[in-house]
Amino acid sequence: MTDAANLRTEQVGRIGHLILDRPRALNALDLGMIRGLAEALERWRDVPEVQAVMITGTGERAFCAGGDIRAIRDAAIAEDGVAIETFFAEEYALNAGIADYPKPYIALIDGICMGGGIGVSVHGDIRVASEHARFAMPETGIGFFPDIGASYFLPRLPGGLGLYLALTGSELRGADAVHAGLATHFVPRAAFPALTRALIADGPAVVAGFAAPLPPFTLAHERALIDHCFSAGSVPEIIGRLEEAGGAFATETLATLRARSPSALVWSFELLRRGARHLLPACLGSELALTRRVTRHPDFREGVRAMVVDKDRMPRWQPARLEAVDAAAIAALFS
Repeated sequence: MTDAANLRTEQVGRIGHLILDRPRALNALDLGMIRGLAEALERWRDVPEVQAVMITGTGERAFCAGGDIRAIRDAAIAEDGVAIETFFAEEYALNAGIADYPKPYIALIDGICMGGGIGVSVHGDIRVASEHARFAMPETGIGFFPDIGASYFLPRLPGGLGLYLALTGSELRGADAVHAGLATHFVPRAAFPALTRALIADGPAVVAGFAAPLPPFTLAHERALIDHCFSAGSVPEIIGRLEEAGGAFATETLATLRARSPSALVWSFELLRRGARHLLPACLGSELALTRRVTRHPDFREGVRAMVVDKDRMPRWQPARLEAVDAAAIAALFS
């Protein structure tokens, strides 16, 4: 076993086990954890005894709540572009490495799985979600954008689900993540210890035997509305379609969108629109380029302040209204 700050790695049975061990911070990824994960994957790449890699999180509250966004904000305030670049470049390289890993990569997801937590799971071969798993990409609520390869995998979810999740930051729980395509298997939390033992003894083929039948998709009745509204050609058009649709779900979705950073809605929409045409490496490259500019935008500092630092949940966006977002300024982010 190798122990490092906030990460443990061990080779046991047929498995290389990665254990995110920062429970007080909901296992949020810091740079040391990202580097430790990359080093372990490289170390096990050519070890014949390691037939697969498994990643889990310590505690029942979270698999991984994302990247250490507070530290990124601190670096942005200090105008430390090197620290920001280093964090995102190494995180995205890890995401790419997981996608290309030559051995089965298995994520056991129990509790919160957001942002960077999705990045260290969704690119793997097997993503097991418990009934307590909570998947979300909430970045528009902090003046950022869905990253970690989200511009690749979200546009490829069924219908308009990917853009709906990207712009609203809405949460998918447990089996719903399998219905949407973010997870591959639904296994109750109570079976996770036995599943872990079976993986260690017999390898990844055992997962199917632990999978429980899927309950109905909780968004099934809203899918047609989501697909219609989030297939629109712009954020204002999405808003217009939701207003025209009316009803409880559309009203709730409108309220959610209006609480998000208007600028983040527009640049996230454009990022996913472009990502639908590209493969993962190009998407990660585009996301890295966008981090350099978005982290200097006032909405990023303000969003993280309101939602993570002060937690007053009252961000003051600049501009405050979608109609005031400068289309030319958004286009310049991608030039």
